This record gives sequence, C-alpha cells and structure tokens, in this order.
Amino acid sequence: MAYGRLRENVARYNKTGLAGYVPNGSTSESVLLRWEEVYKVWETIKESASAEKILIAGTGAESTAETIEHTNRAASLGYAAALVRTPSFYKPAVNDDLLAAHYLRVADAARIPVLLYSVPIYTHITIEPSLVARVAHHPNIAGMKDSSGNVEAVRQIVAAAPKTFQMLVGWPTTLFESLELGAMGAILALADVFPDLCVEIFECSRSGERDKAQQLAQKLVAPAKMFGAQYGLSGLKYALDRRGYYGGPTRLPLLPLDESAKREIDAMLANLAYEPAHQ
Repeated sequence: MAYGRLRENVARYNKTGLAGYVPNGSTSESVLLRWEEVYKVWETIKESASAEKILIAGTGAESTAETIEHTNRAASLGYAAALVRTPSFYKPAVNDDLLAAHYLRVADAARIPVLLYSVPIYTHITIEPSLVARVAHHPNIAGMKDSSGNVEAVRQIVAAAPKTFQMLVGWPTTLFESLELGAMGAILALADVFPDLCVEIFECSRSGERDKAQQLAQKLVAPAKMFGAQYGLSGLKYALDRRGYYGGPTRLPLLPLDESAKREIDAMLANLAYEPAHQ
C-alpha cells in the first residue's frame, strides 16, 4: 500500500474545491483490501485532509454486525459519516424488508450518520424509492449515494424522503439532471481524475448557469464510458497517473491495461479540453 503517495494525492485535492473525501468506496477497490489496510487508509486521509474537508468512510460489509463495527471505527477516527453499501452475497434473500432491517440496525448503533449506498453495477442490488421511504425518517440516516444511473429513481427518492435527506448522485452522466431534480451533491469516481471540472458543474448548477453546467457535464460522458464498463478501475488508475496523481497498479484479480487501451485513454484525455487539476 502506497500510503505516502495517498498523502500526496490528498495534498493536491486539498487545493481544489472538492467538499471532502470518501475512502473505501467502490473506486477504492474496497472489496480487495484487508480491513487493517482500510483502517490505515482512513487514518492516512484523516491526517492529510484539510480541516474543512468532509470525511465519509465506506464501512459496508456483508454482515450487519461487521458493518456496525467498521462504522464505529470510522467514528472513532473522526469521520463525519459512513457510506454503507447494500449487502448482496445472499441476493435471493435481499428485499426491502432485509435491507430496512439492516440499515435501521446499523443506524441505531452507529455513532455517526449513515448514508445508504446503491451501486447495482457491482452489487446487483438497487435501493428502491420504496425502501428510502421506509428508512429515511430515522434520525441517524442522513441520506444516500445513488449510483444506479436512473434519473427517474432520483426524482422519486427526492420526493419520498424528508427535505433533510441528502441525496447524492454517484453516476457522472446523470449528474446535471440529478442536481436539477433536487440532488444535493455528488460522490464521483471521475472527481478523482477531474476534480475541478466536477466542482464547476456543481457550482454552475447551483448558481443557475444551467446551460453552462449542462455543457460541461457532456465532458464527463467519454471518461464515464471508459472508466465504467469498458476499462473500469484499471483505466481510471491509469488516467490518474497520466494526470499527475498517483493511481498505481490495480490489485489482483483486476488486470492492468494493454497498450491499446492506454492509447485510447491518452487520446480521450488530450481531447477533453479542460484545464488540468492543481499541480
């Protein structure tokens, strides 16, 4: 684990307008890390982050008890909230009743607020608006990250949840539309590579510059495709290296890119026509 390089990345991100950091989400290769490594990552980021940055830890595990344990470990380190993915291994048993019981028990026991995390591209489990309506009134469930890419679901969740519920979008190609429908922000893998661009889209949307926000959001389409199903985390880490951050190798069983894929990503980065992140 390159903890020193992680500190360098955070030092650069501290100079951007990003509101905070979310270690141990999907982009962090969370399911490939040992938990002692995850804790060290949390500690490193806590030590390196500017005081004004919001820190949210990805604490989800398959069991409710383990999720609570990790969530309270993050709380003890000073994290502001926990991002809790849906359990998914026993998929035939997963329904609104199971998920409601899981999230309500975690929220009851957690010493920090909980964010639901729907990432069906990896878990094959979707948090439906019906589940949000059941659990969003819990005083310790603060919001959710929705990475389904379903704009209509975002609209329904915003309508079903109390106004204090913080809806965050996790799918870059629906960022603009989701903000227009009431999402309060975003947690995006692409913000690792293009932090300034993602921040500008958000700020333009919030200031009423809808045309500019929509135009800038179109710049996320090509990288979203490449770093999604096409080349995944291997592609995103390579792009980080090319942008002057540290991406480094993926962890097995994820494989490195071949030269053709690297050339394709290099061409996309060259054509993006957006100012580089802070050097």
